[in-house]
Amino acid sequence: MKSDHRLFPRRTVLRLAAGLGTATAVSLVVADPVTSPPRPAKPAAGAAGSQAAVLRTRPLAYRLRPMTGHTPPRYRPAAPPVRTRPFEQLTDIGHAMVLTFDDGPDPRYTPHILDTLREHDVRAMFFLCGEMANDNRDLVRRIADEGHTVGNHTWTHPLVTKLSRAGVTDELGRTSEAIEKITGAAPLWYRAPYGAWNRNSFEIGAAMGMEPMAWTVDTLDWTVPGTDSIVRRVRQGAGPGVVVLSHDAGGDRSQSVAALRRYLPELLDDGYRLTVPRR
Repeated sequence: MKSDHRLFPRRTVLRLAAGLGTATAVSLVVADPVTSPPRPAKPAAGAAGSQAAVLRTRPLAYRLRPMTGHTPPRYRPAAPPVRTRPFEQLTDIGHAMVLTFDDGPDPRYTPHILDTLREHDVRAMFFLCGEMANDNRDLVRRIADEGHTVGNHTWTHPLVTKLSRAGVTDELGRTSEAIEKITGAAPLWYRAPYGAWNRNSFEIGAAMGMEPMAWTVDTLDWTVPGTDSIVRRVRQGAGPGVVVLSHDAGGDRSQSVAALRRYLPELLDDGYRLTVPRR
């Protein structure tokens, strides 16, 4: 998200999300970071003209059909079932955890997070806002090229429960199309801003071939609580199957960068495998 200011009071939205029910822990196949499948080839440069204008002219066209395009099946699986809860915790994956970063990419902070992950040979999930991805395409390519999972976090970071079906379709569809144009692969995961989900978001996300991902541990780094507090929340919440929420954009994320440098090697020393889900 471009603005450093949230559109809605965070506490209000979190209460709304809590009212939607606790997400269910589910079993997934999880890829080992060192054996992640290769990325598909990058697409050729697009035709001239305003990309934003093109995207806006197709509010209902993108991926609202079975995912049976010309890409190999491992990159374009069949549309998933419509969920009633997002994935919150991954079961049956052994002594492993998943790190996730929202709202980026941001050229001020995302490169430092990528550097730390690369230093420790760890893969993570990045849920990108479409407007940020569109403005920072080289960073999006770097995220994908280094083996991280690129997810959809809507175009402008709205409260999707306040949008019409057409509005949700536009926010998710534009973002998925932008990510596919940049990386050559459509996102297979999405996360609702503020953790606020509803039936429209589940149905439309599934129709676009994406599974919903929530989190187990919120670092609350968006409150800028101090590096020590972020590290403490991660360490206290660590456990098999845990999904950690952090941010690499949307405000001052220098504490998030510093905290990752501390808790990542500590988690590895504790025997945790940091991985990403694979579909």
